[in-house]
Amino acid sequence: MEKVVLPLIMGLGLLLTGVVSYHARAEEMEMTVGTTAPDFSLVDQNGSTRTLSGLRNHWVVLYFYPKDDTPGCTKEACQFRDDYSVLKQLGAEILGVSLGSAESHDKFSKKFSLPFPLLADTEGSVAKQYGALWKFGPIRFARRQTFIIDPQGRIARIYRKVDPAAHSQEVIEAIKLLQQSGH
Repeated sequence: MEKVVLPLIMGLGLLLTGVVSYHARAEEMEMTVGTTAPDFSLVDQNGSTRTLSGLRNHWVVLYFYPKDDTPGCTKEACQFRDDYSVLKQLGAEILGVSLGSAESHDKFSKKFSLPFPLLADTEGSVAKQYGALWKFGPIRFARRQTFIIDPQGRIARIYRKVDPAAHSQEVIEAIKLLQQSGH
């Protein structure tokens, strides 16, 4: 019995992985560098409504993350926190987005002294617009992805795979290069 069940379970797992991966790639193809970034209106951890259009004339680092106060998400947020002054000097605003509530974001933000807004995309609509929504049945979360948006509101860089420990530095270098190239 074990000899039959284990390969069957492994085969189903590979099939599901393929279906999920295919679906994720199909969503990712919709967003491309140079296109206008979709505007949104979301509430942050302080109850303030934030819009992308309200940040025109600034560089925007829009980063999606799965869940507040988890190891990778904490590492990524704290890296952005530690590099916040450098990003501000480059004229960049940082916005973190996940499907968590404003209350959850508030606790996370206070616990780690995060100086930038965390936006509550509780319906997942913004994550879906950007191709960052992962869902499988009732399970859904924002995938760890980042978009650098230029001062004119166009997508200048897309990161679909992110290393939380090094990503903030990667974003800083990208913004410097984009600014030097006159983007």
